[in-house]
Amino acid sequence: MATTLTVWKFHTSEGAENALKKLGDLQKQHLIEIKDAAVVSWPEGRKKPKTIQALDLVGAGMVGGAFWGMLFGFLFFMPFLGAAVGTLVGALSGRFQDYGINDDFIKEVRDKITEGSSALFIMTGQVTLDKVEAAFTPEERGVLIESNLSEEQEAKLREDFSGE
Repeated sequence: MATTLTVWKFHTSEGAENALKKLGDLQKQHLIEIKDAAVVSWPEGRKKPKTIQALDLVGAGMVGGAFWGMLFGFLFFMPFLGAAVGTLVGALSGRFQDYGINDDFIKEVRDKITEGSSALFIMTGQVTLDKVEAAFTPEERGVLIESNLSEEQEAKLREDFSGE
């Protein structure tokens, strides 16, 4: 089965971490296969977000800390570093496009994950969507920001799970 990368935004700084814990329980029930995951949490009053890789759920993970570190650095910390890293930014941008992460993805995630919110970046294999959906109350559900699903699959996922 193919791997799907999705990014979910939560309206509280602890929402993504809470969702990941619940997904970990659902993985134990074989309702979702978490191949890798990471959380970005941006508490009120902090200048920048904190990131956490979900090593306790997925072991070493599918892509590892280097991928998440580069992605989160590119998303949240590069704007603070200035023009001195222009060459690096260009190289990273090209590399992420190899994984389907383009400039639109970067801009949308950067614009939507703000102080007081959080995001769950998750790579999944098989998912029993109806049972996973049923495990979350409407208040616990995030909003789907981005995925590499087909347009049809993404529309269905947004309709069924994000509460939009």
